[in-house]
Amino acid sequence: MAHRIITKIVLVGTRVLGRAFTEAYKQAQASSNYARAQAKINPNGVSARASLSSGMTLDEACRILNVKPPQGGQANMEDVLSRFKKLFDQNDPQKGGSFYLQSKILRARERIEAEVRPIMDKAAQEAEVKEGWKPKVYKDR
Repeated sequence: MAHRIITKIVLVGTRVLGRAFTEAYKQAQASSNYARAQAKINPNGVSARASLSSGMTLDEACRILNVKPPQGGQANMEDVLSRFKKLFDQNDPQKGGSFYLQSKILRARERIEAEVRPIMDKAAQEAEVKEGWKPKVYKDR
């Protein structure tokens, strides 16, 4: 009698886990297909790669830090960094804050930087080309 109960428990548990893994696989496949479709639409876009690596959308990152989304790749990074520092310090686990919230704040800052960094680098490169290359020469060397 006991072996029948144990067998039923094992079979039901196996069925439940099998269904859970199947659903998780379907969800991961759908997410991957969506990311691939977004990459096809905008192959040069940072958004698809950044949201896959951080797991956070740009809109979510802006809501977490309470800043405006970058317009045309331009963002007020001073405002983003000041909000980041304030929220990061407020959620310090040693001061009674939440490590989870602190990590979400860090990921939000990284996500916004990932969106803005390539455009800022390109603008800096164009400015350098416009001015001409001026190497930093030190007198003591």
